[in-house]
Amino acid sequence: MFLKGDASEVLRGYFEKKYGDEKEIYKMAGANRIHHPRKGSMQFWHRVRAKRIYPRINNWPKIDATKLLGFIGYKAGMTHILIRDNLPTSHTKGMQVSMPVTVVECPPLKVSSFRLYKKTHDGFKVVHDSVSKKQEPSAFDDVRIVVKSQPNLTGSGKKHSEVLEIPIGGKVETKLQFAKGLIGKDIKASEIFKEGQFLDFHAVTKGKGMQGTVKRFGVKIRKHKSEKTKRGVGTLGPWQPKKVSWRVAQPGKMGFHTRTEYNKWLMRIGNDPKLINPKGGFLHYGLVKNEYLLVKGSVPGPVKRTIIFTDAIRPVRKPSNAEIVYVSQESKQ
Repeated sequence: MFLKGDASEVLRGYFEKKYGDEKEIYKMAGANRIHHPRKGSMQFWHRVRAKRIYPRINNWPKIDATKLLGFIGYKAGMTHILIRDNLPTSHTKGMQVSMPVTVVECPPLKVSSFRLYKKTHDGFKVVHDSVSKKQEPSAFDDVRIVVKSQPNLTGSGKKHSEVLEIPIGGKVETKLQFAKGLIGKDIKASEIFKEGQFLDFHAVTKGKGMQGTVKRFGVKIRKHKSEKTKRGVGTLGPWQPKKVSWRVAQPGKMGFHTRTEYNKWLMRIGNDPKLINPKGGFLHYGLVKNEYLLVKGSVPGPVKRTIIFTDAIRPVRKPSNAEIVYVSQESKQ
């Protein structure tokens, strides 16, 4: 019911007595509002486009282990797998379940330098930036490393590398020695993450350009005898004040936004691309040549888009490995 609380019990009884059961009351509100509510969340406002092709992460997870908190990958495409459900409380326990997965290729990252940060009244400030293991640092409160991706190792045709600053988990005393040991080395995704854990995926969504009100917000298409327009809202607002609120759904640019998918299940970290490459390669991407991730469901962005994934900042359940029975390698051409 849309009427809740003790104060609404009288009204609730009145409506049920006059109009019948709960379903009849819902019909009064209009089927469109109940079964097809408007889309386009107002949580993300204003709807700015991303400034660069890969996302900026403001909040990193806090963990006790001394390791990198993130990695860079490239979206290759999607396929489906069959797993044997081994969750003890699942209704399909012991059965084979089909599941869509996203393939993310993860070439190794090259560590170029590390940076030391000092906490001030204006926030964290860089006090030391070094590419050498022997330089003596000054006083610091946090350590981060600067890594460079290597898209030239993939078959996607992408040439330009992304440079990213990744923080390190653990205590401050152990972060510096860990960072010095990584200078000039290549880091693999399998050295940071494990199968079965949950990850957060940050990416820039697919750009859709200029779109109308119906596609952008999912408003109801009006009747053919409506005034002025069918694919638009009924009114932009009152005559007074003479101002259109930002809450009114209107046409505009759609897509190419920085978004985060939380708690994606990491099904597999593999280093043998022959087990997942389809016949003819992934559409618009090619063949996977490096380590790869199989992630349950979809992730933001089109094929070839740069994906940054981190440890889950708010995991929903404990990690659990999945028994993969079959990976589809049928041609996507």
